[in-house]
Amino acid sequence: MRVALNMIWLGPASGGAGRYARELVGALLALRPDLHLHLVVSRDAPEDLRAEPWAADVRWEVMPVRLSGPPFHLAAQFGGLPALAIARRVALVHGLANVVPLRIPRVRSVVTLLDLIWLHEGAAWGDARAVRALRRLSLMSARGADRVLALSHAAARDFSETIGLDAAKIDVAPLGVRDGTLAVAQDKARLRSRYELGDAPVILCVAQKRPYKNIAALIQALPSLPGAILVTPGAPTDHEQELRELARRLGVAERVRFLAWVAESELEGLYGLASCFALPSRIEGFGLPVLEAMCRGVPVACADRGALPEVAGDAALLFDPDVQEAVTAALRTLLCDRARAADLVRRGRERVRSFTWERTAQLTLESYERALGSGSRG
Repeated sequence: MRVALNMIWLGPASGGAGRYARELVGALLALRPDLHLHLVVSRDAPEDLRAEPWAADVRWEVMPVRLSGPPFHLAAQFGGLPALAIARRVALVHGLANVVPLRIPRVRSVVTLLDLIWLHEGAAWGDARAVRALRRLSLMSARGADRVLALSHAAARDFSETIGLDAAKIDVAPLGVRDGTLAVAQDKARLRSRYELGDAPVILCVAQKRPYKNIAALIQALPSLPGAILVTPGAPTDHEQELRELARRLGVAERVRFLAWVAESELEGLYGLASCFALPSRIEGFGLPVLEAMCRGVPVACADRGALPEVAGDAALLFDPDVQEAVTAALRTLLCDRARAADLVRRGRERVRSFTWERTAQLTLESYERALGSGSRG
């Protein structure tokens, strides 16, 4: 089977979507060594992508576009990629992040619709131009594809209820997590010194600095959690300034570390030194950092919204993200109740065993087979 993977969007700071793309390629090839994968990337694809263990087992197709070009690189997405698919005689094109070319003769299509946060949150998600582009291209892709992949059952329900996708064409393939380290961890003592953490307990929140991520609730909890420091890595946004001002007004500015985008080795070190992990998002299509924390023995508290309960199961403290007392109480439990925290660590390590990239790949291959068996395309 020849499959083209649309990874034109992949850049150095692609977050969870980038992790999904990298891990899926390796897992697909491990399950199906006879699979012929064509990775379609831009000129700005991360340099370390070609250092992945599977790099020699795929065919690299570099589109002559840059990530700073037009929204979603229209010429490459809807001109160059279809032409390449026909020339390479691929059977199927899979868009790994919301977009796939429409109606290529004799070629099937699958699109992973990561979530609809951009639709629900609008300006709180990003600039109006990007939201308009996603509305147009993602909805066209989802409606025109032979199959749509969702990362959670919660997301699949959202696709049906919000944009009217036929539930029968949606397949669910949850993400996986590596049972080990993302990268060689940076020394914890060096990180504590660099970010002036001392020996304070650390609340870690790995999330985009957007209003719907609700990081404000963690800042508002700090006055009731003496000594604890909140560390939140992620690319700077306009909302970060609002969060900084909130911390200043509450008198806890010196107890919040707003980090920029961090390398995987540094992120690994932050997981290693964290006393607990919290994700108070009001909406999530999956929530991979919850699993990453559990896999690394960090007790977790997260919101009871979106896909988070589905991912966390009984291995995290769930709270209503809009009830500040509930957020604060969950963090206090993780920081102060050692027996409860240890129980959650144990449950978390058990929980992550069911989230493997092999399972993600197997469910993805099953979606491919459904797409290829869905009638003729002229």
